[in-house]
Amino acid sequence: MHKLRELVGYALGGLMFVLLIPTLMWLASGRPDLCAVPVWRMVIAIMLAVLGLSLSVWSIVYMRRKGDGNPMDAFGHEVAPRTKHLMTDGPYRLSRNPMLTGSFVYYAGVCVWLWSWWALLVFIAFIIIMLLQVRSEEKRLRKDFGEEYEAYCRRTGRFWPVSFRK
Repeated sequence: MHKLRELVGYALGGLMFVLLIPTLMWLASGRPDLCAVPVWRMVIAIMLAVLGLSLSVWSIVYMRRKGDGNPMDAFGHEVAPRTKHLMTDGPYRLSRNPMLTGSFVYYAGVCVWLWSWWALLVFIAFIIIMLLQVRSEEKRLRKDFGEEYEAYCRRTGRFWPVSFRK
């Protein structure tokens, strides 16, 4: 039952991040023809999407193997077993939230492909929701890992390699 719950959590997360949000962006944009995209936009969009998805997948695999658990709670509710170790290396040396950073880069690629203000608005709404989620998750991490997490926050940015919280 434990493995099934974990597998369902990863599958639902993957569907939401990889398909649902881009579909919402496409629908909000008025369902444009996905094939009628200039080559330069297609190339940039694909590069961003591949880079973003690669970072996200690397982060998930790394967290599962090294952190011995799942990286995310859903607004304080455990989706899958929580990590037992604070991850500060691998992709987590680049960002405290490399999965989200990867998602943001992926959605930037979707925005380039769709070239729509409406897609950008969906992306901005996603960023706002995820900022709220991250703040909730940070409270848990402070409680679980204390000073170790605080030191990590001082040297690593929330989404980018540099912390602007000096």
